[in-house]
This record gives sequence, structure tokens and C-alpha cells, in this order.
Amino acid sequence: MYSMPKLLAAVALRDLRIAQRRASDTLTPLAFFLVAASLFPLAVGPERETLRAIAPGVLWVMALLSCLMSLGRLFEVDHRDGSLEQLMLSAAPLPVVVLGKVAAHWLVSGLPLTLLAPVLGLQFGLDAAALLILTLGLAIGTPALGLIGAIGAALTLTARGGGALLALLVLPLFIPILVFGAGAVQAAQSGLGANAHLSLLGAVLAMSLFFAPLAAAAAIRISLE
Repeated sequence: MYSMPKLLAAVALRDLRIAQRRASDTLTPLAFFLVAASLFPLAVGPERETLRAIAPGVLWVMALLSCLMSLGRLFEVDHRDGSLEQLMLSAAPLPVVVLGKVAAHWLVSGLPLTLLAPVLGLQFGLDAAALLILTLGLAIGTPALGLIGAIGAALTLTARGGGALLALLVLPLFIPILVFGAGAVQAAQSGLGANAHLSLLGAVLAMSLFFAPLAAAAAIRISLE
């Protein structure tokens, strides 16, 4: 009988060790986020109000694309070495395995993005309140991106040209997170409360935590059959 917390921690730690050995793959999405977001102030110009207006959308879109870049590798290594099939055939609950892998993915991808975003927000002239809401929104939204993206990564696991297909599958599902996350920052900039947007992000995360591991586990079984 497996202890769910121990299994979750073991899978996450294993994936973290793999990510440490593949540091270049881990750092590439973060470098993309940093460079791509920094290009916008150079292209748009130094007008403070313009930069403040575009900041929520730019930072959230760049964070979303950075997460998407790393989703294709979520199950790839385990599928290539055969360990994913062994996990599927073992007594370990596959949804818990998926949740552990998503947790590791967030620690190496979503959490650094969340911590980098306020620094990039300073380039756009965001004030302290907007930076706080941006950070809170990304802290809630990036795990949801990883959970929803895990479904697409599982469905495209054995597909040819899986990266493009993955983007087509999950980008429409990312739209509510993008709208609520960017809307929270815009509300903070306007002096309105961002609680409603953050609450909706939290609801999306709660639903993703419940449904996404089950759906991703079913998708893995379909892909490997």
C-alpha cells in the first residue's frame, strides 16, 4: 500500500534531480521569459503610461509561453526510458504520479517565473500594489497552467510534431487564466479590488487540482496503448 504524500514527494524529488542534470532545458524557458519581456519596453518606447497599460498582458503572455515551452518534456524523459510504462503498470496511482511531476515542473519553471516577474515589472513602471498582485496572480496561475498543460502533454506524448499539437490543444484552455491574471493587475492599477480576479484564478486552480491529474492519467493510458 502506497502512502500518497510519500509517493508524491518521491516523484517530485526524482523529477527535480532529472531537471538538475538537464539544466540547459530548465533554464531555456526562463531565459526566454526574461529576454522576450525585456524587449517590449525597448520596442514600445519610454512612455510610462503606455508601458503600464501593456505590462499585465505582456508579462502574463510571456509567462504563459514560457510554461508552454517546458510542458513538452513533462513526460518525455520517462516515456523514452520506459519508466512511464512501468509506473503505469505498477500499483502506484497514476494521478498521484502526474501530480508529483506537475509539482516538480512548477518548482523549476513556474516558481522562478513568479519570482522574476516583479523584477521585469519594474521595467514597465508598475507600482508596488500592481507588482504584488502580479506576483500573487502568477503564484496561483502558473500551477494551473502546469496542471492543464499536463493533459495536453499526455495526449501528445507519442504524436509526431507533438510540440505544435500541444500548443493548439492547451492554448485555448489557458485563456481564462490569462484573462483573470492580467485582469487582476489591471484592476490593481485602476484602484479597483483585484480580489474577484484572484478568487477566480483560485477556483480554476482548485478545479485543475481535482480534475487535471485524473484526465492526464487517462490520457497517458490512451497514448501508451
